[in-house]
Amino acid sequence: MPKKSLGPRRKTRKKFKKRARERGKIRINLALQSFKPGEKVVIGIEPAFHEGMPFKRFIGKVGEVINKRGKCYEVKIRDGSKEKIVIVHPIHLRRC
Repeated sequence: MPKKSLGPRRKTRKKFKKRARERGKIRINLALQSFKPGEKVVIGIEPAFHEGMPFKRFIGKVGEVINKRGKCYEVKIRDGSKEKIVIVHPIHLRRC
């Protein structure tokens, strides 16, 4: 009997799935977009790009950009009653 996978992408078959019309090359303008500190963003994962991908729990969360860290951005979100800082590549972010 095979063991159950316990990796970070488990239970994500539908969450990280693209629709048929969205498949193909990644749009480069999403990777090159820039954000200013204090700007509101929504975390929406691009499944074809694994770099700077946030954890599956944070899909659809609205947060505030704190600052830039390398190519990625630090985004402050609320997870329940706690505030968390998530490091996300701009390809996984959308303006709110």
